[in-house]
Amino acid sequence: MNLETIKTKSAEGVLFAEIDAPPMNLIGPELVRDFVSLIEHAESDPDIKVVVFRSTDPDFFISHVDVTRVSEYRNEAARLAGEPSIGLLFRHLSQSRLISIAQIEGRARGAGSEFVLACDMRFAARGAAVFSQIEAAFGALPGAGGVQHLAPLVGRGRALEIMLSAEDYDADTAERYGWINRALPPLELADFVTALAHRIARFPAAGLAAIKDRVNAACLAPIEDFRRDSDLFGESLRHEEAGRRIRRALEHGFQTRDAELSLAPLLGSLDQ
Repeated sequence: MNLETIKTKSAEGVLFAEIDAPPMNLIGPELVRDFVSLIEHAESDPDIKVVVFRSTDPDFFISHVDVTRVSEYRNEAARLAGEPSIGLLFRHLSQSRLISIAQIEGRARGAGSEFVLACDMRFAARGAAVFSQIEAAFGALPGAGGVQHLAPLVGRGRALEIMLSAEDYDADTAERYGWINRALPPLELADFVTALAHRIARFPAAGLAAIKDRVNAACLAPIEDFRRDSDLFGESLRHEEAGRRIRRALEHGFQTRDAELSLAPLLGSLDQ
């Protein structure tokens, strides 16, 4: 594959996909287009059983969506999802026969968090990974599966805390809450994930697909719920208050690397 924003290599049934979309791995049309192409390619190759997603940027796994290009990235998602919605694109990954693992170093906020939630497993670097659902700061709700995944994973109270606070959460807290599978020392993370991916890839594909299908039947919310939240997210961004808060955030460095290294304080001051 020749992708603009994702570097790939494969070995023994595992496809390693490294997100490389400078300056900070924002979800824009180029990254969504490459996600679609990568998933289509991997699903069409019977030798690929597991996909490991990681980032070339130690500070950012996926920042969040590019709020200036929402309609563009949604249109790219429609190529695979059938509708202009990254929530439905991410759900496609959850439903795919592929076993997906997120290896998280750096920040995964907003739709970045929702992307890793859509993956089958999540492992994060202790002291380096940061998670957040930032939408409430703009008067919106998570529109790409955050509600559907977080509520059953962490419980009602913690899901509300995460989504209403728009705060940053470190890997240890995310592990304790159930947001991720495990937090591991940074120097151990890659070896652990690689070994797990190759172990899974050695097992028969039919069994892997059957297990994932039955777990999804028990745990994956109906597609209508994802569609509804995707629509609500789009509607909320058209409100005057959301527009005002986005403009204010952009004026104060939102979607710039320096500001997003410590984003929570900025989000908490948008009404000042």
